[in-house]
Amino acid sequence: MIRHCVFFRFRSGVSKDERAEIYAGLNALVGQIDGLLSATFGPNTSPEGLGQGFDDGFIMDLADEAARDRYLDDPAHKAAGARLVAALEGGAEGLLVFDMKLD
Repeated sequence: MIRHCVFFRFRSGVSKDERAEIYAGLNALVGQIDGLLSATFGPNTSPEGLGQGFDDGFIMDLADEAARDRYLDDPAHKAAGARLVAALEGGAEGLLVFDMKLD
């Protein structure tokens, strides 16, 4: 399984409603893209103060590397991702992606 972790910084003017719409668009990919098993979204709640400004994020679990690659190439993912990037501080500079292979 691949755990696809994405952390980001929304621009200050992005409303809670817009954030919810972005999350809904990404969540809609579950069941639409073969091998995309689940998605979880939310703000950083760590008390450690080490988030480096990445205050929101999501985690998607994918069946394997092939599923991750299908997800990355899927036009619906690209559209949802573009909407997210447009809402971020600095565009893609406001984004951190980390994929982890789970046994």
